[in-house]
Amino acid sequence: MTDVNSGPSSGGSVIKRVAADIISPFRDLRNAPRALWGVHLSYTLEGLTYFGVVGLLAIFFNEYVHLDDISAGQMVGFQTAGITLAMLFLGATVDIIGVRRAILISLLIMFVGRVVLTLSPDAGGSGLWSPAHLVAMLGLVGIILGYGIYQPACYAAVKFFSTKRSAAMGYAMLYALMNLGGFLPGLISPPVRHEFGITGVFWVYAVLTVVGVIVIAVFITARTDAAARAAAGGTAAPSAPEPAQERKPLKEHVRYYVKNFPIRDWRFLFFIFILIPVQTLFAHNWLTLPQYCNRAFTGIVSENYEFFVNFSPLLIFILTPFATALTSSKSTYTMMVIGTAVMALPTFLLATGPTLGTLFAYLVLMTIGEAIWSPRFLQWIAEVAPSGMTGIYMGIGQFPWFLTKVVTSLYSGWFLSNYCPAGVPPEALQTETMWFIYGIIALLTPIGLLLARPWMLKGFRSGSPESRSQGE
Repeated sequence: MTDVNSGPSSGGSVIKRVAADIISPFRDLRNAPRALWGVHLSYTLEGLTYFGVVGLLAIFFNEYVHLDDISAGQMVGFQTAGITLAMLFLGATVDIIGVRRAILISLLIMFVGRVVLTLSPDAGGSGLWSPAHLVAMLGLVGIILGYGIYQPACYAAVKFFSTKRSAAMGYAMLYALMNLGGFLPGLISPPVRHEFGITGVFWVYAVLTVVGVIVIAVFITARTDAAARAAAGGTAAPSAPEPAQERKPLKEHVRYYVKNFPIRDWRFLFFIFILIPVQTLFAHNWLTLPQYCNRAFTGIVSENYEFFVNFSPLLIFILTPFATALTSSKSTYTMMVIGTAVMALPTFLLATGPTLGTLFAYLVLMTIGEAIWSPRFLQWIAEVAPSGMTGIYMGIGQFPWFLTKVVTSLYSGWFLSNYCPAGVPPEALQTETMWFIYGIIALLTPIGLLLARPWMLKGFRSGSPESRSQGE
């Protein structure tokens, strides 16, 4: 006979353990050092600025530089793909000059780029290769170079300023706060745009870039940097390269980097490149969704498309910490399969037609999938990096993201022109076909991960030191 008290007490014990698993990472984060909170605050501001600009960029090139959809999409791809390519070459900056200097320099470069972009319509002319177009591209180059240093530096900072216990939540919160910043343009942009146009919105983001510089200058000092590293158990000098690298001459630096590049690990390469199909949905957030919401809908969606385009980042901010707390003990590979499938499948909801219900369902479900797999992947890249190579590993690990942005920008304009063209009544559009094709593309990722599972898990390194020893 079963003890009548065993069920409830056992259930209560399980609830307490689950609650403890969820609360513990947040408690660790609450006690994070000041330098780490400075990185989080800066990343929030930069998320607001980056997503705010990129969400309007294609329409900016349409209306102010007078490029067609294909060329405007390619300009967005030029920036987004350029950033990822820049990380490949500039990611090592933080390994060489330290966190504080790397972030400050990157933000200043981005500020100059954003000012030039905002002023570009005043250069005169219109259309492809006009003075306005060339000046706008020059501004994009500044943003590309700055962001190529900024993101690897921020993820390296989380590694330096976090303990093993708090690292997972540190990476998750960095990702979540960036997406909180990505949601805020939906609230800030419409009233400013209606009053001052897109260039007015861009000026607001240029000013916020300066605020980000001030935040880093105040929060990350020699004293707070040293305190954060000491609390994390590190021994590196404040705002300096990692100790494994700082005493080596240039020739040994180069030899060390070449020797430790992961290009000989076929599992590593497969793992990062198989993500390209599902990552196309990220690219469509700024290459397709703004025009889709503006052209396929009427009323509130069409007039306030920034809110709907930036709704997903708000959900990421809410969901990511909880998803990380609940799944941190699970196999990285399993969560990658589940997360990418959950992200890909809702695309087929949009293939049923443009309605407010299907749009919200797509945004919510897709975001749940993103919250499951994306932060874990970034943490995994940072943790498998050898000493002194965190920045460059972040750049290499994101290289397929560069390819995704390039490829997606090359065909997204064609799909818009043929299935969701401007100036056509919403009822005459054929957006269902466009989204069905995009859904098929995205599904290739979870299917590929699932089919390759036996080969991938055979001695493959996973996202945490503990799981690596288990052969995940």
